[in-house]
Amino acid sequence: MASTETKTTDERTGSADDDRQTASVEAGLDALESGVTGRTSFRQTFVGKILPPIVAVAVVLVVWQALVSFKIVDDPTKLPSPADVGGEFRDAWLEGRFFGYIWTSVSRGLLGFLLALAIGTPLGLLVARVKFVRAAIGPILSGLQSLPSVAWVPPAVIWLGLNNSMMYAVILLGAVPSIANGLVSGIDQVPPLFLRAGRTMGATGLKGAWHIVLPAALPGYLGGLKQGWAFSWRSLMAAEIIASSPDLGIGLGALLENGRNASSMSMVFEAIILILFVGIAIDLLIFSPLERRVLRGRGLLVKG
Repeated sequence: MASTETKTTDERTGSADDDRQTASVEAGLDALESGVTGRTSFRQTFVGKILPPIVAVAVVLVVWQALVSFKIVDDPTKLPSPADVGGEFRDAWLEGRFFGYIWTSVSRGLLGFLLALAIGTPLGLLVARVKFVRAAIGPILSGLQSLPSVAWVPPAVIWLGLNNSMMYAVILLGAVPSIANGLVSGIDQVPPLFLRAGRTMGATGLKGAWHIVLPAALPGYLGGLKQGWAFSWRSLMAAEIIASSPDLGIGLGALLENGRNASSMSMVFEAIILILFVGIAIDLLIFSPLERRVLRGRGLLVKG
């Protein structure tokens, strides 16, 4: 009887210990989950993400103004003052040309990028999944990715003339290799176990590519998309600078070239700032949120 009572007491003690361990594990999991899904306050976001670039821009403006005020660079044809560049922005705004410059280039860039996405994605899948195709055109894609996009402008002008088709051709030739190579890199990093599990569940062919391969390769694919947009934007600027024409409208690249032809450094700086602004805005509004969402969904982003 005593042995039975001792055994019962030990079982109760062990059960209590198991309950405490389970509660501890659950508390740890709850803390981990709250750390992953918790949102930072506006003050933390402002101090950590908004304030630093504002301070950086302010420092650049102060240094820029100091170079002009103390006549370290005393030639306004080489370095205009921030006020002179601001005057160019004001004139473009008052004359209704400001958003026209931006829209002309952004509409071309986004449409060209979407076309490159539609071509580069299936091409990347084909190269990644078919050994013969990878051996045949894989090195060519890598070579095209390293080729400066400005090199495509002269042949595109000769082939297609001074029109929007030439612009889109240059964008495609610059962006498609980056998107395809990014997808290939992402697929190469997919664990083979995922692919075998997908085949076991009947996800083969296009179904396997859509439900298994692409989701698993999404981080690398997003990296390729960001690089593809960068190549699209740079290719477009090169095309607009070299092949400027009144029939094509005045985009940011053409504005930069007009400033050079007019020897107006204020206009040149205006174009450079707008080109930089659009590139940063696209990244912050489109690619960074997508990247955070993908990383958070995979448990790789703790906060933000």
